[in-house]
Amino acid sequence: MFPIPQHVLDYSNRAGFEDRGPKKDHLLNVADDRLDSGVDSMKEEDYERMVRDISEIRLMDTSVIVHDEQPSVADFWKYETTEDGDTLLHLAVIQGANDIISQVINRAGKDSTFLNRQNNLKQTALHLAVITEQADVASKLLAVGCDPAAQDFRGNTALHIACERGSLACVSVLTQHCNQQHIRSMLHTTNYDGHTCLHVASVYGFLHIVEQLISLGADINAQEPCNGRTALHLAVDLQNAELVYLLVGLGADVNRVTYQGYSPFQLTWGRTDSRIQETLRPLTSSNLQMLPDSDDEDDERTDSESELCDEEPLYDDCIIGGWRLQ
Repeated sequence: MFPIPQHVLDYSNRAGFEDRGPKKDHLLNVADDRLDSGVDSMKEEDYERMVRDISEIRLMDTSVIVHDEQPSVADFWKYETTEDGDTLLHLAVIQGANDIISQVINRAGKDSTFLNRQNNLKQTALHLAVITEQADVASKLLAVGCDPAAQDFRGNTALHIACERGSLACVSVLTQHCNQQHIRSMLHTTNYDGHTCLHVASVYGFLHIVEQLISLGADINAQEPCNGRTALHLAVDLQNAELVYLLVGLGADVNRVTYQGYSPFQLTWGRTDSRIQETLRPLTSSNLQMLPDSDDEDDERTDSESELCDEEPLYDDCIIGGWRLQ
């Protein structure tokens, strides 16, 4: 059995990796206060040390890997993580170290388990590439088998994040590397808020991405599971007239109602942008234009109350202090 070289052990200790045996639990708890993406989580001096140490060990130089019967020695670096659950690949992507990313990818080969490993925020290296808007890195990761369907701690796929950040380049890369079936699946995937990628792009108002997603087959009338709003309902709520024009022009159903029964036009009442109301009015069915008449409801309630008052008392035998109530 080949021992792990001392300079590799030194690297593991200095880089802050945990020394975990095969029988120990590899899962780490997410730090309560770590809600960021992990970007800039390494100090500059730590990063420089990582680069220097990686250059020294050359990702386990092939002179060390001479026998296939010792994969645990050869590939130990795949299983080492920081306290945030980041692997060497995560760290290289975060720091934008293209040379190291290429070395790690080449050394990992087609090991999909390593390439798709998630940190404590359930982020893969692909998530981080999109967060840092490195479309070229995302393309490399997809080419070697990174899974675009992986979801982070918010249920977001890499495509959700690209839509949230308005990165048209990343959206293009993510969709161009997938076949039609995978694209359809990604477009229908909802995050833990119940939003599809189209919902996310609509909320953040990225019209070019909205248009591209619909051209790829996104359901323009998809409804949120919470209250049944479509992208058009969201556009009205956000008073985004340009988005309303775009969605209507692309065939959005103006008569689709929320689970409470409201059409997009009905949501225009009381809003400031009259252009949206003027656009939707002629396209909306007449029975979905007016809000429920609250005056009629008040009148009905008043009549009911009057009828109750006019009726005979329900109880006529109440006695207090020896006196019968009239």
